[in-house]
Amino acid sequence: MIDFGNFYQLIAKNHLSHWLDCLPAQLSDWQKNALHGQFSSWVNILENLPEIHPNQLDLKNGVIANHEPELSNGEKARIQNILKLFMPWRKGPFSLYGVEIDTEWRSDWKWDRVLPHISPLAGRTVLDVGCGSGYHMWRMVGEGADLVVGIDPTQLFLCQFEAVRKLLGNDQRAHLLPLGIEQLPKLSAFDTVFSMGVLYHRRSPLDHLWQLKNQLVSDGELVLESLVIEGDEHQCLIPGERYAQMRNVYFIPSAKMLKVWLEKCGFVDVRIVVHTVTTPDEQRQTAWMKTESLIDFLDPNDHRKTVEGYPAPLRAVLIARKP
Repeated sequence: MIDFGNFYQLIAKNHLSHWLDCLPAQLSDWQKNALHGQFSSWVNILENLPEIHPNQLDLKNGVIANHEPELSNGEKARIQNILKLFMPWRKGPFSLYGVEIDTEWRSDWKWDRVLPHISPLAGRTVLDVGCGSGYHMWRMVGEGADLVVGIDPTQLFLCQFEAVRKLLGNDQRAHLLPLGIEQLPKLSAFDTVFSMGVLYHRRSPLDHLWQLKNQLVSDGELVLESLVIEGDEHQCLIPGERYAQMRNVYFIPSAKMLKVWLEKCGFVDVRIVVHTVTTPDEQRQTAWMKTESLIDFLDPNDHRKTVEGYPAPLRAVLIARKP
């Protein structure tokens, strides 16, 4: 079973120590109920993955780990074969000792869009909500964050994160907890909170924004990235059963409406900093994610629309501050 003891010891000594009032019990309950059919086998696979300490690690320009002398072809093949057992890989890419994990999403492109607009992360404690396999968490570490905590309830993402962490020498600067944002108490402890690709999956988006605000210190920064539509502050799409073949999409506001929502929740200095169309070059099928991807979710005769006839995916990034 995955051990969270190192994280408990770490936060016992810092400003997150009050989280220990509830967190161990929550994660104990989670471990008792981790019922995904493959979870036990994924944990066993993790144990077979070698722990390697890279002597060349670049988290500034990617998630890139190398070792000199170079690993043998047999060692690389072993690592690749083990990592393939954690497919599908959604967020990345990762370059680990010559093994190139070409993920469905070019998450590095999103990071390159976001990074110029945020406050420097050096010395900060950061929360990444809905972090997936943790790609962006490592990039946050690469920008100098003291501690990055990711939360995501998906068990496969936890195992992917732990696999990468093991190949980075069991790096303790980033930790992923299998929780949803609704399970966090009001911590008021993070200098920066990221919520990227989460809001439109929430039945109550304003509640989500309040939950994010509750995790920030005073003067802390929220980085919010979400699907949006074109339009003024009165425009919001409420899809039917599916949007781009996704079932759990509830509200897609315009970026201007999202700005109003943030202000309604008490955020200040709200800025729309990115507005960009998602293309099949950014989200696509690869050897590490072999099922359908964005091109299959767009109208084959008009890529400006989804297969359901809604506007094709458009994403915005907003930056806001908790006063």
